[in-house]
Amino acid sequence: MTTVLLVHTVPLWRASLASLLGTGRGIEVRTAEHGAIRAALSGPGPDVLLTDLDCPGVLDVLDEVRTMTAPRGGPYPLAVLTRSDRPRGLRRAYEAGALGYIDKYRPVDDLSEVMHKLADGGRHIDESLAFSLLQVADMPLSPRELSVLSMAEGGDTVAGIAARLHLTPGTVRNYLAAAIRKSGARNRLDAIRRAKEAGWI
Repeated sequence: MTTVLLVHTVPLWRASLASLLGTGRGIEVRTAEHGAIRAALSGPGPDVLLTDLDCPGVLDVLDEVRTMTAPRGGPYPLAVLTRSDRPRGLRRAYEAGALGYIDKYRPVDDLSEVMHKLADGGRHIDESLAFSLLQVADMPLSPRELSVLSMAEGGDTVAGIAARLHLTPGTVRNYLAAAIRKSGARNRLDAIRRAKEAGWI
């Protein structure tokens, strides 16, 4: 029996996904909302953590999962439901150590097999996501640099970004300078253009 902890903040989607997973052979499904993951992990832990990269608050979920250790040692096997046009979420999932990348538009008939494979220590990447994941793995910007650049792309000033992220303006300028340097750009606008063309923001 493979136990899957499904983390999702939208009740209807969470119930629907749990119902779908529960039809799989040898699958037990538990569910949790964002903020209740640690409580759901008390007692015998799940074999796989599954979340949706379109789920509100999912980046916080990924950050929380990164800090958790499974009872047998090491991180919990993490799987994400995603799409190829979600590079930022893919990047964060990659950094969180996700072992499973499942295309939301794939057939569902072998989803339980994917869960069993991950529980046994394997990896799974749907072919439709492989190229996007490769691009993400090669992205040079850190999550903070990417976040600052994304806010700048949205029109925020340095002072505005600093206020939103609780940073000093000087720190924000340093992040922007690093993003410009790492992307090989000439200036901020060029860095934003390159990041958008690469699908990073």
